[in-house]
Amino acid sequence: QVQLVESGGGLVQAGDSLRLSCAASGLTVSSYHMGWFRQAPGKEREFVAAINWSGSLTYYADSVKGRFTVSRDNAKNTVYLQMNSLKPDDTAVYCCGATRTSVTAMSRYDLWGQGTQVTVSS
Repeated sequence: QVQLVESGGGLVQAGDSLRLSCAASGLTVSSYHMGWFRQAPGKEREFVAAINWSGSLTYYADSVKGRFTVSRDNAKNTVYLQMNSLKPDDTAVYCCGATRTSVTAMSRYDLWGQGTQVTVSS
């Protein structure tokens, strides 16, 4: 069974840090580009960050550039999102996804996790 499972979310204060993890089972992460997306209440899902299959290329939304870092450990079949200097606007459900095609096009992601809630209080 192919599965992506996110963890590491929680309730933090503005300025704090969190590290999200996305553990894969039933698939080999090294064969996929991996991305992080988020959806805030009443808003559409949006791209946050992505990393290509080898880890040599990373991409970020302007809103998180310089604060978030995406990384992967193919040996552990896991992708990470380090989030620093969190803001209340970062509050959302964060999901990871996998694709074999376009690394930044959300529509090309065909495997998704259930998500983990991140809440940042002011």
